[in-house]
Amino acid sequence: MRGTATYPNAPGTSGRVRRTAVAVASAALLLPLLGAAPSGTSAPEPAGSLRGAFAAAAAEYRVPQSVLLGVSYLQSRWDTHGGAPSVSGGYGPMHLTDARTALAESGARHHSEGTEDARGDGSRAPLLPGTKVPRNAELPARLTTLRKASELTGLSPERLRTDAAANVAGGAALLAAAQRQLGEPLSGDPADWYGAVARFSAADDSATAAAYADDVYDVIRGGERRTTDTGERVTLAARPALRPDTAQLRRAGLRQASAEGTECPANVSCEWIPAPYEEFGDGDYGNHDLGDRPAAQRIEYIVVHDTEGAWEGVLNMVQDPTYVSWNYTLRSTDGHIAQHVKAKDVAWHAGNWYVNAKSVGLEHEGFLASPDAWYTEAMYRSSARLVTYLARKYGIPLDRQHILGHDNVPGPTASTVPGMHTDPGPYWDWQHYFALMGRPFHRTAKADGGLVTVLPKYAEHKPLYTGCVTKGEPCAAHGSSEVRLYSLPDESSPLIKDIGLRPSGGDSTTDVNDIGSRVSTGQRYAVAERDGDWTAIWYLGQKAWFKNPRKQPTAVDATGRVATPKAGLSEVPVYGRAYPEKEAYPAGVPVQAVSPLPYKLLAGQRYAVGATVAGEYFYAPTFDTAPHKVVIGKDKYYEIQFGHRVAFVRAADVELTGSAS
Repeated sequence: MRGTATYPNAPGTSGRVRRTAVAVASAALLLPLLGAAPSGTSAPEPAGSLRGAFAAAAAEYRVPQSVLLGVSYLQSRWDTHGGAPSVSGGYGPMHLTDARTALAESGARHHSEGTEDARGDGSRAPLLPGTKVPRNAELPARLTTLRKASELTGLSPERLRTDAAANVAGGAALLAAAQRQLGEPLSGDPADWYGAVARFSAADDSATAAAYADDVYDVIRGGERRTTDTGERVTLAARPALRPDTAQLRRAGLRQASAEGTECPANVSCEWIPAPYEEFGDGDYGNHDLGDRPAAQRIEYIVVHDTEGAWEGVLNMVQDPTYVSWNYTLRSTDGHIAQHVKAKDVAWHAGNWYVNAKSVGLEHEGFLASPDAWYTEAMYRSSARLVTYLARKYGIPLDRQHILGHDNVPGPTASTVPGMHTDPGPYWDWQHYFALMGRPFHRTAKADGGLVTVLPKYAEHKPLYTGCVTKGEPCAAHGSSEVRLYSLPDESSPLIKDIGLRPSGGDSTTDVNDIGSRVSTGQRYAVAERDGDWTAIWYLGQKAWFKNPRKQPTAVDATGRVATPKAGLSEVPVYGRAYPEKEAYPAGVPVQAVSPLPYKLLAGQRYAVGATVAGEYFYAPTFDTAPHKVVIGKDKYYEIQFGHRVAFVRAADVELTGSAS
C-alpha cells in the first residue's frame, strides 16, 4: 500500500507483526501556493517535454522557473514515477499529495509474515506486540495539496495525478497562491519567494518550513542536472550568489516548534516526541532500556528502517509503552524528524539485542514492497544529514559495514534467522544516500582485484521482483540497489540457497522480501572467480555468481581486509552476535550462549571485514536499572559481510589479509 494507513507490520520490524489501519492525527496548515514567470530563458523548450512544462507553468503563473525547478527537485528529483504516488500519497514531479486516493488505490503486500522479536534478548520473553489504532482522524493539509491545486487550476485531480505537465502547473499554482497570501508580489526574482517555498512544504511549524525552504535554495544555488525516469535531461543552472529573503517566513503565521531535548544537527527540523519508559503489569515494562552510551558502550551502528505506515500512526505506536521503539522517525513530505529515544539509551528496533545495544535506529516513512511508493528527496537529505551528524558525534565510519539496513542485521541465533525483517528493501537508493553524506561509492582498486563493492546504476538496474501486491506476481519495474546471485555464471541457473532462511534446503526466490540470494549497493565481498561478464563472490559459504559486464558493471573493484580460517582449520563457526566468553560474566548476570548460526566459513573462502569488536553483552532485564551491567570479555570478533546480512567470527578462529589492489 502506498502512503496508506494500513499496517501489516511493526515499524522497524519489516513485516512480521500484523496490525490494522492507523489514521492520521496532526493538522498541518497548507496555504494555496501559486507562481510566475521564467527568470530569463533563451530558446523555447520542446513541446510535450518536462522542460517545456516547467517553462510554460512558470510563465502562466508568474513563478521564477528556477524556484519551480528547485521545489520539484527537492520533492521528486524531477521524476514522474509513472503517475504512482509516493509513500505519503504525493503524485508527479511536484509531489502533489492526495493520500485518500493513494490509500484507495493501494494494494501492496508489504512484508511477509514472520516472528522477529524486536528486542532480541534472551533474558526477557519475546516482544511481539499487537497494535491499537485510532480511526476516523482527518487527514492533515500536507496530505491533500493536490485537491487545492485542482481548485486553483481548474484541472481534474485525475489529470494532476497522471499528467506531468498538469502536475507542474498545479505546483506553480500553489506557489503563486502562497506568495499572494503572504502579501508578496509575483516577482521575477527567486530571492523573493522564500516564504512561498516554505509554505509549499505544507508544514505547520516554522522550523520545518524553513528547513525545507533552505534545502530548495541550496538546490538552486548549487544547480542540478539529471536524466529523469522518462529519459529526459533536465538542468537547473547554478545561482551561487542567490540570497533569499528569509524574513518572509515570520509573516507566514506558522507555529513555533521547539527542538529542545533533541539530538539533531542544526540544519534539520527536529522535535522531541518521547517513547515512554514505563512499567505495566507483572513487572513488565517498555518500550526501551535506559543506558549510558557511549560511556558504557560504543555506538557502532546506525540502522535504517522503513515504517510500513504513515507518520501520525507511527508516532502513536512509538508512544505506546507496550510497543517497540526506535530513536528517530523521518517524515516523507518534508524531511521533518521526531526523536523518541536518547542516544544514551537502547531502543528495541533491530531484532538483535547485540545490535540494539550498539546502534541508533532510524525509521523512514515508507513501504518496502511498494516500488512505486517512492521516497522524497527531502527525506533522503534530512536523513543523510542526521546520519552524518551521528556518525561524526560517535565516531561511526560512514560505510555499509556500519550504516546498515534492517535487512543487513543478522539473526542472533539459528532459530531467529527465518523471522528477521527485510526493510528498507531493494528500492532504497543507497548510492544516492551515501552521495548526500559526501561518501559516494566508487572504485578503489585496480581491475580484477580481490574485493568488489556492489554498485549497480540504480535508475537503470531493474531486476525482476515478485510479490509486491500478490504473492508470485511480478512487481512493477523499478530501479533497485540490489543484485541477484546465481549458482553458476548463467541467469538460467538456480539462485544461491540460504540454509538459515530455509533449513530444509528450499530454493531462494525472487520475492521482494527474500534476501537469500541478493547483495546490496555499497556492500563489499571477496572475489572467488571471474568468467567474462560474470563475477563470483564468497557468500554464505558458497561461490555466488552475478552478472557484471565491463560496459555496464554492477560492482567495482575495491580494497580492504578479508578474513579466512586459520591454517589447519577446515571451517569456523559464524555468529549473529558478538557475546563475551562465559568467564567474563560476573555473579548475578546469567551467561549468554555464544551460539553459532547454521553457516560455516570454510577453508579457502574469504570475507570482507568491517568492524573489530570486543565480546559484549548489556544485561538489562528489569525496569529497575540497579542490576543492569555491561559485560565486556577478552574475546575479539570481526564483523564480516557474509551474506546479505553481516555476521561475526571470532578473531581467534581466522587470520586477516589485505585484498589485492
